Amino acid sequence: MRDWKRAALAAAMMAMTATTAGAQPALTTIQDTLYRADGTRFTGTMYIAYDNFQAGDTSDIATANLTLPIVNGVLKVQLVPTTTASAGAQYSVRYNSGGIDQFTEIWAVPPNTISMRVRDVRISSGVVVGPPPVTTPVQISDVVGLQNELAVRPMEGVGFSPGRSAVINSSGQIDGAAGNLSDCVRVDGSSGPCGGGSGGGLMPNYSDGEIPAGLVNGSNAAFTLTYAPSPAASLDLFRNGLFMRQGIDYSITGNQVTFFLTSVPQTGDLLVASYRYANPSNPLGSLTQPQVVCSSVGNNTSATTLTSLGTCTLPAGLLGTGDRLEVQYQYAHSGSGTGFTGEVHIGGTTVVSRAAPATETLVVGHTAFGIFSGGQVWDSQSWGASLSASVGAGTSAVDITQPLTVDFRGLVGAAGTDTVALSNFTVVRYPAQTNP
Repeated sequence: MRDWKRAALAAAMMAMTATTAGAQPALTTIQDTLYRADGTRFTGTMYIAYDNFQAGDTSDIATANLTLPIVNGVLKVQLVPTTTASAGAQYSVRYNSGGIDQFTEIWAVPPNTISMRVRDVRISSGVVVGPPPVTTPVQISDVVGLQNELAVRPMEGVGFSPGRSAVINSSGQIDGAAGNLSDCVRVDGSSGPCGGGSGGGLMPNYSDGEIPAGLVNGSNAAFTLTYAPSPAASLDLFRNGLFMRQGIDYSITGNQVTFFLTSVPQTGDLLVASYRYANPSNPLGSLTQPQVVCSSVGNNTSATTLTSLGTCTLPAGLLGTGDRLEVQYQYAHSGSGTGFTGEVHIGGTTVVSRAAPATETLVVGHTAFGIFSGGQVWDSQSWGASLSASVGAGTSAVDITQPLTVDFRGLVGAAGTDTVALSNFTVVRYPAQTNP
């Protein structure tokens, strides 16, 4: 009876041993001969480190280190394959000789029934060999707040078109602007030809090479243009190719041109006119912008006679009837021993002459200079840091067909160390402007 029990126990143990042996993962043999650089065989210790992973047959390999002595260059080790294991499985191999780490390398071991050499499993540092990680798509709802952020962004409309200007339609969607490639897009998203007319642009229309209506017989002086030039100064009128000057050869009122007696066209003469004119449907379309003719700093002086501290010269023909100049200036006084004077001259006309006491530090002001058919009218204002305001007005008759100089002058009341300086000055031209 005892013999029977012993036999049964032995059989059970053998069965358990067989089961355990059957569960062992497959191994790959790495066998090689290692040498040093001088040709002698390597002798030392190999340390193989690895993190836990799951083998290709689902065996769980726990984190551990293997220590393998290498004598006379002989290497032989069996390892669980990593190329078919879970992602990230690899071996870190460190060679040690004489107590010094010689070098480290990474191994990726594939399943194989025959022995492999070191070169067959060595890979570059940082490379991970194994099955790709399992990924699953991320749904919009998986990201907190993403659905709301996408909901407030404009979407493509039915008119969306790459390569077109983008406009927002009435539903808040992005459409491509409709129209010809040369059109301009308006703020409301509509489009049309650029410039004046139906395009809606703030641009004037032009009449080029127009022949004024009227009898050319040597006695008729009145001619009619199709439109009223806007501004009037934009009219270029030629008689037999010679340029006619407004105010010298003719006058203009609206679209009516009247030649002066000495310039009346004779029989056979050819009149040609070119000009800008406003869009009757958009009277603001041809407004002319003010022009800064000069703006700068000036000089200083300690002279007791009037000395030019800065000038601004307007070229001949720049000014015409209906134009206006605005002149601004700032004089600064340094010292307290004597008073000073600042003057502004336009052509031969003194439009400002302001004296200040020794205690004053500044004289500033501005002058308007308006041009009409028979001459000019000016008005000036000036004041100081403590000096009261002063006003003045007058007329002048400078020849605007010639260059016109605005001259800023200054002097001190007595010789000494005091100075008067033209700190800054600006001359702005406001062109004549008429609209229907």
